[in-house]
Amino acid sequence: MIWIPITVAAAALQVARNAAQRSIMGGAGPWGATLVRFLFGLPFATVFAVVAWLVTPDVVAHATPLFWLACAAGAALQMGATAAQLTAMHRSTFALGTAMQQSGLIFALAWGALFFDDKVGPVTWLGALVATAGLAALTWPRGEVVMRRGALAAGLGAGAMFAMSANCFRQASLAFDPAHAAVSALVTVMVVQAIQTVVLTGYLAWRNPASLKAVVAAWRQSLGAGFCGAAASGLWFTAMALSPVGPVRAVGVVEMPIAAIAGRRLFKERLSWTQMVAGAVTAVGVVMAALG
Repeated sequence: MIWIPITVAAAALQVARNAAQRSIMGGAGPWGATLVRFLFGLPFATVFAVVAWLVTPDVVAHATPLFWLACAAGAALQMGATAAQLTAMHRSTFALGTAMQQSGLIFALAWGALFFDDKVGPVTWLGALVATAGLAALTWPRGEVVMRRGALAAGLGAGAMFAMSANCFRQASLAFDPAHAAVSALVTVMVVQAIQTVVLTGYLAWRNPASLKAVVAAWRQSLGAGFCGAAASGLWFTAMALSPVGPVRAVGVVEMPIAAIAGRRLFKERLSWTQMVAGAVTAVGVVMAALG
């Protein structure tokens, strides 16, 4: 069960990364802020992978075609999911796009069971459903709901692709060296972030050079986001190498209350009683999914 505290630590670091990215997005835009986690996270991811390998002398690398294919597929799916999420938010609202993305928790369990022979019990499935319902209630926008054509498909597509990318990352880690989960996970993070850095930097250089310049100009703030992002990814990938993706994603929902606390302290945001109740329901689902 060591994957549970690893996942909680990953969620906390992800909140820190998101807070840092939020301060950058104004000048760099959403795609520039997305690049930050890859471009400035890559040096840290490389250091983490090299150090982990050096202190684990009996690592046996299996950089097989399966490893490279899983890394590339996961990297592409994660970027595609980001694009779909941004589309959903553009065609509806930020809150509604976030709510629809929560479908990724159920998709993570479904893809693992359908394509990767993951074995999870009925309590875990029920817990995931409860957590998903709680998350949807927590993030669902108050007031009038605006949803233009294609918003629902984009939102659910984002959840499905994020879930499949996580399963690809798990398969890559297991393919590299299943006997050393941490080393395999950190090497996978390094390779994936290298792929994403090259692709997204090239895209921005071609389509939006101003955004790329804004990312470079904000390098001091970006270093913090890069470190937290690389550390969070390393812990996420390690947890997923030790457990099926579905339960890890469920426990990772602890990010929501951590984000709420951070939002209240850093950005003076407040939660309604309805959101607090939804958060409690989500917590019950998380516990069921983790212990099921």
